[in-house]
Amino acid sequence: MLTVAIGWHMYQLTGNVMDLGWVGLVEFLPRVLFMLHTGHVADRYDRRKVAALCQACQGLIAFALVLGSTSGEVTREMIFVLAFLLGSTRAFEMPATQALLPSLVPAALFPAAIAASSSAIQTATIVAPALGGFLYAFGSIWVYAPTTALYVLACALMLSLPKNQAKLNQERPSIHSLLAGIRFIRSRPDIFGAISLDLFAVLLGGATALLPVFAKDILLTGPWGLGMLRSAPAVGALLMAFWIARFPIKRKVGRVMFIAVGVFGVATIAFGLSTSFWFSLLVLAILGAADMISMVIRGAFVQLETPDAMRGRVSAVNGLFIGASNQLGEFESGLTAHWLGTVNAVVLGGVGTLLITGTWYKLFPTLAQRETLSAPETKEP
Repeated sequence: MLTVAIGWHMYQLTGNVMDLGWVGLVEFLPRVLFMLHTGHVADRYDRRKVAALCQACQGLIAFALVLGSTSGEVTREMIFVLAFLLGSTRAFEMPATQALLPSLVPAALFPAAIAASSSAIQTATIVAPALGGFLYAFGSIWVYAPTTALYVLACALMLSLPKNQAKLNQERPSIHSLLAGIRFIRSRPDIFGAISLDLFAVLLGGATALLPVFAKDILLTGPWGLGMLRSAPAVGALLMAFWIARFPIKRKVGRVMFIAVGVFGVATIAFGLSTSFWFSLLVLAILGAADMISMVIRGAFVQLETPDAMRGRVSAVNGLFIGASNQLGEFESGLTAHWLGTVNAVVLGGVGTLLITGTWYKLFPTLAQRETLSAPETKEP
C-alpha cells in the first residue's frame, strides 16, 4: 500500500513518468549498497529486534508522510529521501525475517511454512494495490495513516515471537566476515545452482514489463484488462502456495524444481504467441504457479542447508539476486522489445529460459538429482 501510494503521490506532484522510475531505483539502491552489512547484522543481532526496528522505522516513514500530507508540504525531494530510507529499512528487514523463520518451525514443517508465508505475500500482492488505490481516492492520508498503524502492529507481533534461535555469529565486522555469505554460496553447488538458475530464468523470462504493450496493441483490451493481466501470475502463485502448504513437496525436489522452471519458460513462450486475452490470463497464472513451486523449493533447501549463524548473510545475497533479476529483467525485456519487437522479445526470453534450464541441469547434477529438502549438518567455511 505504501509503495503504491508513494508512486501515485509522486506522479500527482510532478506529472513526470520518469520520476516513477527514479523512485523505484532509489528504493532498490540500498539493497546493493548495504548487501554485505544487512546480512551481517541479521547474523550478529537478535533477528526479532532487527526486524521489529526496521518495521518501526517504516512506520515512522509512513507517519512522516501523514504529517506532510496534512500540512501539504510533501515535495518531490522529500519523497526521494523517504524512498531511500524505506528501501534501506527493507534491505535490513528481509535477511532478518528470512533467517528467523527456520528457528520458529521444525525442519519437517519448513516447506509448508514457506508456502504459508508465500501465500500471505501473494495475497498482499493482489489485494494491497487495489486497497491502496481505493483509499487514495479519499486522499493520500487515508493510505498513510492505516499503513502507519499496520507497521506498529507488525512491530508488536515481531517482538512477541519466541526467542529460540541458535547462537548468533559473534565475529567482528570485517571484509572476511562480510563476504562470508558469498563464499558460502560459492562453496555449495546446490545452493549456487539454485540461486543462479532463478537469476537467469527470471532475467530472460520476465515479461511483466511489457504487459501494457500486450494489453493495448496485441490483446486489444483496456486498463481493466491490464490490471487482470498483472494480477494473473499472483493468483496462480497464491493457489499453488495454498496447495503446497497442504501437500508439501517431499521427494525428487531437484527434478520438480527444474520442471517448474521449464514450465515457466514454456508459459512465457505461450503468452508471447497468444492473441487471446483469456488464454493469456491462463498461461500467466500457470507461469505464476510454476514460479511459486521453484521459489518454495529453492527457499526451503537453501535455508535448511545453511547454518543458522550464516543465514542472514546468505539471505542478503539471495535477496540481491532476486531483486537484480526482477529489475534487470524488466530492462532486458524493454531493450530486446525495442530491438526485436514485443512478441519476439517475449518468445526469445522464454526460449532462453529453457536453454538455461537445460544447461543448469547438466552443470549442477547433484541439484538436479536432489531427492529431499533436508541436508546433512554443514559447517561454516
